[in-house]
Amino acid sequence: MSFRDEEASGRDLQKPFLHTGSWYKMGSRTSSTMGSSNMVMREGAVSVLFCVLVAALGPIQFGFTCGYSSPTQEDIINDLKLSISEFSLFGSLSNVGAMVGAIASGQIAEYIGRKGSLMIAAIPNIIGWLAISFAKDSSFLFMGRLLEGFGVGIISYVVPVYIAEIAPQNMRGSLGSVNQLSVTIGIMLAYLLGLFVNWRVLAILGILPCTVLIPGLFFIPESPRWLAKMGMTDEFETSLQVLRGFDTDISLEVQEIKRSVASSGKRVTVRFADLKRKRYWFPLSIGIGLLLLQQLSGINGVLFYATTIFENAGIQSSSAATVGLGTIQVIATGITTWLVDKSGRRLLLIISSSLMTVSLLVVSIAFYLEGVISEDSHLHNILATVSVVGLVVHYWI
Repeated sequence: MSFRDEEASGRDLQKPFLHTGSWYKMGSRTSSTMGSSNMVMREGAVSVLFCVLVAALGPIQFGFTCGYSSPTQEDIINDLKLSISEFSLFGSLSNVGAMVGAIASGQIAEYIGRKGSLMIAAIPNIIGWLAISFAKDSSFLFMGRLLEGFGVGIISYVVPVYIAEIAPQNMRGSLGSVNQLSVTIGIMLAYLLGLFVNWRVLAILGILPCTVLIPGLFFIPESPRWLAKMGMTDEFETSLQVLRGFDTDISLEVQEIKRSVASSGKRVTVRFADLKRKRYWFPLSIGIGLLLLQQLSGINGVLFYATTIFENAGIQSSSAATVGLGTIQVIATGITTWLVDKSGRRLLLIISSSLMTVSLLVVSIAFYLEGVISEDSHLHNILATVSVVGLVVHYWI
C-alpha cells in the first residue's frame, strides 16, 4: 500500500460513525447554482425541531426503563417465582448499567460522534428488552435490565449535549428542557401501557422508541460543533447550513463555533491542590451537591415501585394512581420548561428543594402512622399519597 493510500484510509477512519448524509449535501450545492429550486431546498431543510424530536426518542426510552418495574412487579414475581429481594435486584440493575454507560459515554461521544453514540446506545436497549420479554428465569431478566441500563447511561449524556449543540442560541433553554420532558413522557407511557398489557408485551413495546430512533438518525445531521472539533470543515458547515436553512447566512455562527472550538482546545491544567482554592471548590461542591440531592431524594425508588407504594398507602386503584402520578410529572415538567427562562434556575431550585424536603418528611410520618393509628383512619393514606405526589412533582421541577 502506498503512502497516499495510507493517508486516505486514515482520513476515512476519522469520518463520523453515521455520515452526515449525501442527500442534503447535494441539496445545499444545488441550491447555490439553481435559483429556481430555492423553495424546494427550504422545504427540504432539516429543521432543528425535527432533529430534537428524533433525539428525544432516547430519553423517552430512558423514562420507559424507569417506569417499567412499577406496573409489572406483581406479575413478574408470580410468573418467574421471584422473591422481593430478587425483584429489587432486577429494578436496581438498570442503575448499575447506567453507571457503566455514563462513564463510557463521554469517550464514545467524542470518538464516534453524537449520532453514532445514540446508535450504539440503541442496540443494547433493544437486546435488553428482548431478553426481558423472553425471560424464563431471573438470569435473562437481570441481563436484559443491565443492558437497558448501559444504553440509558449513554443516552442520558449524549442527548442533552446533542440538543445543546444544534439549537440556536435563542432556543437553547426551551429545547434543552425537551430532554427532561421526554423522560417523564416515557415514564407515563410505561405506567399507562402497563394497565392494559402483561409484562412480556410491555417489554416488547419498550423496543419501539429505539426502533424508531435508529432509522431516524439517518435523517438528521451530526452535531456541527463535534464536526468542527474533529476538523471536518466541509461537513461542519454543511450540517450547520442544513440546521439553519439553506437560505440562511451562517457565516457569523461558523466563526463563533470555530472560535469556541479553538478556545476549548487550549486546556488549562488544574492540579488537585488547586481545589483548595474557593474559586474551584465552591462551584464544584455546589454542582456535585445538586446531583447528589437529586439521587439521595430516593426518587428512583418511588418511580420504580410507585404502584406498590400506593397500594401500601391504602389506595385501592394503585395502578390508576400510578398513571395519575406519571401524568402529573409530565404537566409539572412542562410548566417548568415554560418557567425556567422566566424565573431563573436558582429560584426554581430553592423552591423545589424546600418542598421536596417537606414531602419526604411527610412520607416518613405517613408510613410511621400506618402502624400506630387505626386501620379505619384514612389520615395516613391521604398523607402518603399527597406527599409522594409532591415529592415527584418537586423533583421534576
